[in-house]
Formats: sequence, structure tokens, C-alpha cells
Amino acid sequence: MRAEAQSSIDQIRSALDLLRRFLDWDRALRRLDELNARVEDPTLWDDPKAAQEVMRERRRLDEAIGNTRAIEKELGDTVELMEMAEAEGDESLVDDAVAALAALAERAERDKVAALLAGEADANDTYIEVNAGAGGTESQDWAEMLQRMYTRWAERHGMKVELVDYHAGEQAGIKSATLLVKGENAYGYAKTESGVHRLVRISPYDSNARRHTSFSSVWVYPVIDDDIDIEVNETDLKIDTYRSSGAGGQHVNTTDSAVRITHLPSGIIVACQNQRSQHKNRAEAMKMLKARLYEAELQRREAEASAQHAAKSDIGWGHQIRSYVLQPYQLVKDLRTGITSTAPADVLDGDLDRFMAAALSQRVTGEKVDVEDVD
Repeated sequence: MRAEAQSSIDQIRSALDLLRRFLDWDRALRRLDELNARVEDPTLWDDPKAAQEVMRERRRLDEAIGNTRAIEKELGDTVELMEMAEAEGDESLVDDAVAALAALAERAERDKVAALLAGEADANDTYIEVNAGAGGTESQDWAEMLQRMYTRWAERHGMKVELVDYHAGEQAGIKSATLLVKGENAYGYAKTESGVHRLVRISPYDSNARRHTSFSSVWVYPVIDDDIDIEVNETDLKIDTYRSSGAGGQHVNTTDSAVRITHLPSGIIVACQNQRSQHKNRAEAMKMLKARLYEAELQRREAEASAQHAAKSDIGWGHQIRSYVLQPYQLVKDLRTGITSTAPADVLDGDLDRFMAAALSQRVTGEKVDVEDVD
């Protein structure tokens, strides 16, 4: 069998294996039978909200199981066709089978990622917060590069991006920024980006052209639905107002309308300055705070929570999830999954899908990749 065909087959089988493990196949089949029986119950819609939840779960399971079975069948049929063609020496038919397997491998990867986006808040919009680490202008410039990277990633997927909070750097770049990304499965895709990102390059701010290492942290949390009730006691809050420090232009406020809220029990800090009035900024900041508290609860429910929170503890060595090397060579390496790219310019322009898909898969398998750090 041709090497390219075997490679596609291995990729498809790997995706199918992950799908079955993620779905917990036997349990998923039993659950789908239960949901189908509930749909037949005439009293189901007595509680419309509960009925909608049942229908959503049923649709998700039915699609995931159906897609998995369809890929398995097509894989078996195509492999059988290829073996017959090879036995008969029909090279044209073998070529068709190889192409079909490559297309099926792409489809399996898409279906795998779609199935993995089944978490409680994965379908929601998301906040992406970027903070510069120690290092002054270098790290602040790097933080702005990351802000642009996530903006470009969202735009590539047709998502809407709003700049909710922005603090400019002292000479260049940003100290911090918070993006609100609106789109289907925005949080599900972006959630694996939380952690510390490391940049290695020849500094444009160093007259001696020395190589510098910079760090910035990314924190991703979902926008919560209105029907999710998160209780916040006013006595647990410290609320400050300050003058907006936006990206510039006529929309920068000249009054103390920006709002920063500190949740004292957890230490969570959120800020908003994109609205004209202090009242609106406070309301948006409260939404962000509730989203952060909700995200923290989601994290506690996941086995990966400890690693996720450890990744945010320090913005520096030993806590990075990805390294971006621009000089003396070009390489982006994800330190969790081992995924690499030799085109950092593309990655920094928003080409993040492979990294996100691999990290989502790892959350299911729990497998740790032993990857040496990048110099």
C-alpha cells in the first residue's frame, strides 16, 4: 500500500479512536436511546427549557455517532476498493482511492474537533485577556503582537471582535488588553490558549541587536448566558474608577468613566473602558467578573484545572505553553502537544487552528507530550 494512503488511514483511525474515547461509545449509545425515548414522550414540552436541553443533547449525540459510523464505513469501503485495485494493477483506481482517503482524513479531523467542542460553555462567546510580563517595552510589544494574533484568528473565522479594555505600554505595545470575541464556539476553540506565551527574537528596541526573550500571559474565559445565575456579594468587591487609556483617537474618554472591579475572595480583577458612561462600563465589568467566576467553576470540574491555573501563576520561565522563535531561526512550538510550525509569521497572523485542535485532543486523551524547550 502506498505510503500516503497508509498515512491517511492512520490519521483517520486515530481520529476515530479519539472520538470513541471522548464519547464513551457504549455509554453514548445507551444515552441516545434514552433521549430518543424521551423525545417520544408527549409530556416532554411541558417544561420547554428542559425540552430544549434534551433536544440539543440528542442532536449532538446523534450527529457525533452518525458521523463516526459514516467515516468508519467509508474507510472500510475505500480500503477494500484500493486493495482490489492494487490486486488488479489498476493505477488510476488506486489514485482515486488515495485521493478519497486524503479527503476522508480531512473530514475526520473536522468531525473530531467539532465533537470535542461539547463542553458546557464551548458554544459561547469568549473574552481573551492578554497581559505583558516583566521586561518593559519588549514584553509590552509582544503582548500587542498576541492581541493582534487573536484578533486575526477570530476574523479568519468570521467572528466579531470588540476591544473591551486596553492599557497602552509606556513606549510601545500594551500593558494589557481584553478582547470580546463573538462567534460560534468561540470559547471552545480559544480556551486552550490560556497560559504563558514566550517570544525569542532580535529586539528592534536594542541598538546592539541582541537576542531577547519576552513573556506574556493569555487568559480565556467564556461569556455566560443570562440564565446562568452567579451570585456576587457587593461586600466582596473593590470598585475603582479611572480615566480611559484607549488606543488613541477621538473615542478616548476624558472623564473617569473606566471601571476596575476586584473580587476580594478570589483576587480576580476585571476592567472595562470601552463604553462612554461609567454605569455601562460597570455593568460590562460585572458581566466579565461573573464570567471569570463561572470559568473558574468550570475549571474546577475538569481534571486539567490544576495545570491550567499553575500556567497562570507566573509570567516567566517554566510556565509557558508555547514558544515563538523569530531569530536566529524560525519556529513555533507548542510545549504541551509537540505541534510545530516553521512559519511564525502565519501563526502570528492568526493561523492557530492546528495548535487549538491538538490541544483540544490532548484534553481528552490526557497524554502528555515530552517536548524539549526552544532555545
